[in-house]
Amino acid sequence: MRKLTTAVLAVAATGALAFSLAACSSTSSTTSTSPSASTSSTPTPVASIPALSGVDTEVTVDAGFLAALKTLGLTPGVVGTATLSNAGVLAFPITGGNVKYYDPSQSYRPYVQGSIKHEGSGLSLSAGGTEVDLTNFTIDPGTSKLYGDVSANGASVVKQAFLFDLDGSTLKPLQTGPNNTAILEGTTVHISADAAALLNKTYNTTAVKEGLLVGVAKITVNTK
Repeated sequence: MRKLTTAVLAVAATGALAFSLAACSSTSSTTSTSPSASTSSTPTPVASIPALSGVDTEVTVDAGFLAALKTLGLTPGVVGTATLSNAGVLAFPITGGNVKYYDPSQSYRPYVQGSIKHEGSGLSLSAGGTEVDLTNFTIDPGTSKLYGDVSANGASVVKQAFLFDLDGSTLKPLQTGPNNTAILEGTTVHISADAAALLNKTYNTTAVKEGLLVGVAKITVNTK
């Protein structure tokens, strides 16, 4: 695990730090995973990737989230293959999964479906001799949720816990990126009730609130 440097945390305090967690298509975290009742059959997706091979997921961290971590005395860091760039961007490589993207102007919902896996990477939160690692993220864009493994001081606590709610109401249209990539950007990431309860119990506090805004997500995938 590599700690964030003092310089990086200073950048983060101004809202410039970014790290990867998720992107999703739903307009809220409660959107149904079933197709819209007004759609009689499944339409042809605008894009379909049956086997994801990368690239990564990023989230621009909200300054309020960083302030909350500072209040709790928590030091964030990266685990495994997660990286932090000089520009203040944490990236979690995509290691597998699949995705289908439907025309959002049509009635079929959810318009992004599939599973996006990030095995072997994650983030850590350390305070008072206790380190909680959140790793092996799995995004379910259809349910607007992100799951991950949780461990404390190296001991497993729970596998694939519901960690973050994803709100895609500000999601931008699908973009074409360089080198045969596609980009979904604009989803906001929020602490789930489960994650808030777990962190509060671990650090003996009530300061972590459900719905706390973590940041804004961007996901880039290889299309070939």
